[in-house]
Amino acid sequence: MANSFLLKAEPRSDIGKGASRRLRREEKIPAVIYGGDGEAQSITISHFEILKHLNSDSFYSQIIDIDVNGDVTETVLRDLQRHPYKPTVLHADFQRVVRGQEITVNVPLHFLNTESAAGVKAGGIMSQHVINVEIRCRPRLLPEAIEVDVANLGMNEALHLSDLTLPEGVALTAFAEGDAEQADTAVVSIHPPKTSSNEEDTAEVEAESENE
Repeated sequence: MANSFLLKAEPRSDIGKGASRRLRREEKIPAVIYGGDGEAQSITISHFEILKHLNSDSFYSQIIDIDVNGDVTETVLRDLQRHPYKPTVLHADFQRVVRGQEITVNVPLHFLNTESAAGVKAGGIMSQHVINVEIRCRPRLLPEAIEVDVANLGMNEALHLSDLTLPEGVALTAFAEGDAEQADTAVVSIHPPKTSSNEEDTAEVEAESENE
């Protein structure tokens, strides 16, 4: 497990849309902790507390300790409701983490050597088709990200989910059920740059001239 975050929270008993609007005017947001061995718990978190972590990719995939009046609960972020056009958070859902029990989370992919990849140096264009993957593991083994080294990826080549190097104890949920071959999605590929129709026409004319 790479990172851990801490959020200070307060218990919340006032439920409903009106109460939520009042909280937001006070720069607080309503949230819920659920799952695990306990009942759902309604809480209030400072809007600033949430905002200061949102630029970190790890916040969406790592353990978040929520301190409610000194009682700390380990959680992972399950849902974040944002305002449609304002830079504000409206609501958050957190799921309890039970040590020893596996959890399912999305973690980001970090691509390495993108500018020095063999296919890119040959003039190709890299396309990243997947930016995060769903994994299953025990909380203590939760990685911050999955690294994808593309240094040896050549022109017209691709890396698939099955090519990813996973940390010990971490599994992709994509292969848990069904057709593994169908689930083996391309993660990243390198292809030649597209040529304009004029360039293609010129090439065809030149080829015809050489054959005459």
